[in-house]
Amino acid sequence: MSATMINLLRLLRDRAPRLLPAVLRSGLPLFVPAMLVKLVLFNNWIDVQYMEMDAADAVIAAGTLLLLSGWTLLLPVRARLVSLAALNILLTLILYADLLYFRYFQDLISVPVLLQARQVGSLGGSIAALLEPNDALLFLDWPVAALLPWLKLARKRGKRAGTRRAVRAAVCAAVCAAGFLMTALPIHEARTGWAKGLFGADWWNVSIYNVVGLYGFHAYDAYQYMKRQYASMPLAAEAEAESADWFAQRGKAREALSRDDRYGAYSGKNVIMIQVEALQSFVIGREWNGQPVTPRLNELLGESVYFERFYHQTAQGRTSDAEFAAQCSLHPLASGSVYIRHANRAYDCLPGMLKEAGYATAAFHAYDGGFWNRNVMYDRIGFDAFYSKKHFVLDEPLGWSLGDRSFLRQSAERIERLKQPFYAFLVTLSSHHPYALPASAGSFDAGEFEGTIFGDYLAAVHYADAALGEFVDRLKASGLWDDSIVVIYGDHDNSIAEWPQYEQFLGRPLKPAERLLLMREVPLILHLPDGAMGGEVRSEPGGQLDIAPTILHLLGMDTGSRVMAGLPLLADREHNASAGERLIVFRNGSFTDGQLYYTARPPEEGGGLCYDAQTGDPLPGSRCEAAKSAAEEEIIASARVVEHGLIDKWRHAEAASTKAKTADRFG
Repeated sequence: MSATMINLLRLLRDRAPRLLPAVLRSGLPLFVPAMLVKLVLFNNWIDVQYMEMDAADAVIAAGTLLLLSGWTLLLPVRARLVSLAALNILLTLILYADLLYFRYFQDLISVPVLLQARQVGSLGGSIAALLEPNDALLFLDWPVAALLPWLKLARKRGKRAGTRRAVRAAVCAAVCAAGFLMTALPIHEARTGWAKGLFGADWWNVSIYNVVGLYGFHAYDAYQYMKRQYASMPLAAEAEAESADWFAQRGKAREALSRDDRYGAYSGKNVIMIQVEALQSFVIGREWNGQPVTPRLNELLGESVYFERFYHQTAQGRTSDAEFAAQCSLHPLASGSVYIRHANRAYDCLPGMLKEAGYATAAFHAYDGGFWNRNVMYDRIGFDAFYSKKHFVLDEPLGWSLGDRSFLRQSAERIERLKQPFYAFLVTLSSHHPYALPASAGSFDAGEFEGTIFGDYLAAVHYADAALGEFVDRLKASGLWDDSIVVIYGDHDNSIAEWPQYEQFLGRPLKPAERLLLMREVPLILHLPDGAMGGEVRSEPGGQLDIAPTILHLLGMDTGSRVMAGLPLLADREHNASAGERLIVFRNGSFTDGQLYYTARPPEEGGGLCYDAQTGDPLPGSRCEAAKSAAEEEIIASARVVEHGLIDKWRHAEAASTKAKTADRFG
């Protein structure tokens, strides 16, 4: 053994009696590792795919803990240790609350959730079932943390009080600076790299946690909540009145359409709605390499109504926006998702209205229930039950989760047991970007597109089509097909912009306007219980906001007083014409009425462009001006309702008015 090593060991031997008390006096060398272990356990226990804790995550977590605890170095020894013990208890309780909440809702607790007491309270009867024996590991250090402040660890007085305070301040500053750098640098690298665009997108709380860590997420969440609360100005009475009038006029338009023969023609029938991931219209009825891409849906068109000019109206919230538009007939937010940002609002949504009418309501989606905050939002808009990933047997692992074949089969088994009449809403997942399914999922030969994302998309849609066909076969075998309104539609575009491949697939070049419209077009297929209108193709434009009013129209449920922006699509053509021109508005300000297409662009890019929707040829901007103003009015009215919670306000005002009238009547 070298002389240097011997001298080092002697030094440690001589200093050991002082070293342990010094470490204990500091507190941080015990506090930070103990909390790091808990954070590692937390990450392992929630077990989210692709979110393993790596070195960068550990650095961020340690840096966050130093920032949270570094200030205690300013305190005398005993006060410091008491403060660290209290901080340990607080942070552990936050972590454990998140763990229990995740086990139930597959999400982390956020400020809006805390303010929605019913959601948190729903855990009450289930907490015992959420506890696990290993949870005790999170609390093993508490006795030590509680005992440390009462040990005799104070050092002998050797420096003046002023000097000691200066030293503590310097050490505190150094620790906090280190914590800041350990946190800020990796987060900045992620934000400008693999996590670019994640912040503010409101996909899933766990996605933010994956970048900034658990306590970083709660800091970010609190900051975002305060920012939104204080940045939003109260809505002026005049603006509120304008929005109320707009929705009143839209309600009158729906009432005018309710005079046709189809209104209430299917009263009391079941409703089954399927939202298909990334299904677009351009594949319907098309062949590639000698194979139909969607053979089962093509067959289904013969016994259903098909809307050939139907458009998705989503924004940043993508799939959640499609759900919100289809269920609640309101526009999504320009930034973020309504499901995340405004889940505590009241809405007039299809499941809630059907529930009021005595329907059993259930949603099915084989992914984590916390994604897009569905656990909260589905309950809010009126679903009695939500069957998420934890309710399915993962016997066909495919892509993001369970393959559509198994998902639809297992969902059908539950649907058959629902009390009738029922409303079942299903969201598929297998045809999700990047569409790379294994060969075992199907036999579609993409030919020249083999190995490209476009070819993978065709194969994924072909697989989803087969799964939908099997689901329809089962509905027919069970008798539900002839006793249900069945709706199938696509949620949004496929995020593929390889235009030469589209043109090769379609066999013709695409003009700029045609490309824009193609990315907006998704299929809407509607089967009626008696097979009426089977094989009919409707050419009038429609959008996802029109789905709920269409279903309610067929069921004979009045929507004149409901705060909905859409119009029923299956009112006969005479009544359709009496309601005025249909304008399908997109959240960014673009729109189409079937004749014109306007694509919104910011002023710095020269403003919006007007096109002939039939030919794709450019038109003078003046041709779109009148419709542009109408589109802006619709977007503004919808945004005010969502962002300012106007439905809550209007309902409370109605209730107060009714109560006052009743009091006056009876003295």
